Amino acid sequence: MGVKGLQQFVDHICPAVKVWVDLKEMAEQYQRSHPECSPVVAVDTMACLRYWYTPEAWVHGGQWREYLDSLKRFVNAFSTAGIGLVFFFDGVIEQKKRDEWIKRRLRCNLEIAKIFQYIKANACQPGTEMFFIPSGLATFTRFALKSMGLNIKCSLQEADYEVANYARLNECMAILSQDTDFLIYDTVPYLSITKLSLEKLSTVMYSRGKLCHSLNLRMADLPLLACLLGNDTVPENTVDRLKYRCLDEYLPNGRTARQRKQIVAAVAHYICNVDHSHSGLREVKRNLPCHSDESLLEKGVESYILPGQSSPWLPRNKISPVTQQCEMPTCLNHRILQFAREKHIKAESSMVYKVLIKGEVDCSNTLEDELDADLPGQGIIYRPARQSIYGILLSAEPNAQPDSARLYPTVKEWFVYPGNLLQQPDLVLALPPELPGGIPDLQTLWLTEGPAVEKLRYRMFLACFGLQDFVQEFLHLELPSTAVVCCLLLYMTLQVTTLCVEDLDAYLAQVVCIRDKPADHLAQIQVPHVDSRAVHLASLFVRGLSVLIAANSACGFPFKMVGLMPWEVFDGKLFHAKYLQSHNGCTMEDLLEKNDILVHEFQKMKFLINTVCAGKNRILQSKPRPLAPVRDRPDPHGGGSHHNFQRAQPTHHPRYQGRYPQPGWTNSAQAAFLFISGRRSQPRPGSYNK
Repeated sequence: MGVKGLQQFVDHICPAVKVWVDLKEMAEQYQRSHPECSPVVAVDTMACLRYWYTPEAWVHGGQWREYLDSLKRFVNAFSTAGIGLVFFFDGVIEQKKRDEWIKRRLRCNLEIAKIFQYIKANACQPGTEMFFIPSGLATFTRFALKSMGLNIKCSLQEADYEVANYARLNECMAILSQDTDFLIYDTVPYLSITKLSLEKLSTVMYSRGKLCHSLNLRMADLPLLACLLGNDTVPENTVDRLKYRCLDEYLPNGRTARQRKQIVAAVAHYICNVDHSHSGLREVKRNLPCHSDESLLEKGVESYILPGQSSPWLPRNKISPVTQQCEMPTCLNHRILQFAREKHIKAESSMVYKVLIKGEVDCSNTLEDELDADLPGQGIIYRPARQSIYGILLSAEPNAQPDSARLYPTVKEWFVYPGNLLQQPDLVLALPPELPGGIPDLQTLWLTEGPAVEKLRYRMFLACFGLQDFVQEFLHLELPSTAVVCCLLLYMTLQVTTLCVEDLDAYLAQVVCIRDKPADHLAQIQVPHVDSRAVHLASLFVRGLSVLIAANSACGFPFKMVGLMPWEVFDGKLFHAKYLQSHNGCTMEDLLEKNDILVHEFQKMKFLINTVCAGKNRILQSKPRPLAPVRDRPDPHGGGSHHNFQRAQPTHHPRYQGRYPQPGWTNSAQAAFLFISGRRSQPRPGSYNK
């Protein structure tokens, strides 16, 4: 997640570190010096998602076919120049990064609160300064790139470390990212994704050599510099006192504003005057707070040392860290764990491996309105389904005890949802679905073939969503994608009692209408105004697709993954348009674009959902929510309206710079502010749903 202050230093104080490069010329030079290799760029994917998502609309749940086209343009630009790409995804969050992860998630809560406040005030999408990537973008990007036949890798440990090590060992041409940690690793050249011009295929290369020259440091000193500035291993508050002492010595008469800009240079000057050895590191430790972990600096420096490398700041007998392997639980079959590991690395299954190896999963922020009491957060809605998935993975053992005598294992969940302050993980029981004969073992589900097993996988998948008694009804659906969408919508309808007929009609209409629409057609859809509830519902659906993927993986892939992808079954603007039509009393014919084939498919899916719901005593009610015409909506620049809307505050206003909690902010947003500002609050009653 980067070195504190280093990017600003490079951008504003030492621009010589930035060197513009033409990637075609760089590839040609690489080819001349490596005639036996083809130029390959290792891509830090998580740093690139914001750059890749180019559709103008982002608040409606994602313009997935447009996004797919954007990814294809990116890949084609490099392949045309003869440059290969290998994409790395974060596979796990290491314990040392959990606190930083939590702080980021809570900051995102503040951003989401502002977004919904703006939507309710203005009935339109906020400007780009409030841009928030669609939910699940990282998950679905893995499958999008895999569908193009590209090389995808999901990390088993710290992703930055794996990228740096892979690029070095495989003599890659460069690393593409936007993370100053890559200025610290002694690896291949580091290129900027934010400065990349696809048309010219040029970007900025950050030169480690020039950075060292400007700071009078050796390459081996950069890891210590990163630690003393503050990074993911060494918290900034641990080194703050030392940094300001360095400033006082470096600029004894400097003004505060100038001092802040010179922190990097001041710390580098301090390092130059310390004995470059492990004993010198001990001297540095003495300047840290007495309560800090004595091994913290060593761990921080060590985290940048790749296999086969050494550091003068570490003991001579200190072996550089090798790629860590998670300990495999002895209670599980080795073939099963190896299978899960391989699927994880290939980015075909993420949750499964983390549950089996660590018993811990996490999920980032979702565009959800905490003030809408009718709609729970996705972390709560999908918990029963996740519990079934955990139960299949952790309880599917031969000769298991009867349910009445069993102690079910728990999984640690770090899920962002309204009211959760993330002060500790939720401990969630792994509860297998109730099936006659019990749960089959993973050997059967994953590694056995045959018609009987295929039927079992299908039934297990439906069982994750409480629908195991309706296998025959689902088999009557012609398309696999239709079956999985009906499964998801049925689950949502049963879990969220406030979903109404109009909501279901909007979901189903967009599912059947999207099939033959190309990306450019979807891009031209005009949404008259933005409704906050529709934004929330869109995010719930997309997050549900992620749960379908996890269930599919756990059950041995009864469905092809392509049928679970959002670009096959969902488009944000199309759903939003259907939602507005449905709630304003649009006829079925108009909702389905006067297409008899679509009407027939719509009715078939809706009949199945209504039938299953009736069997479970869930009767959908009509509850239209008429929306105010656009002319009655308030002018975002100050126009009045007889409707009771609050004016949005300008995003450049000082109140929006994180200085104070805002009027109308949700409880989670208030708590996020207090946490980030160092005034961490106690959890309110009911914050945790164990």
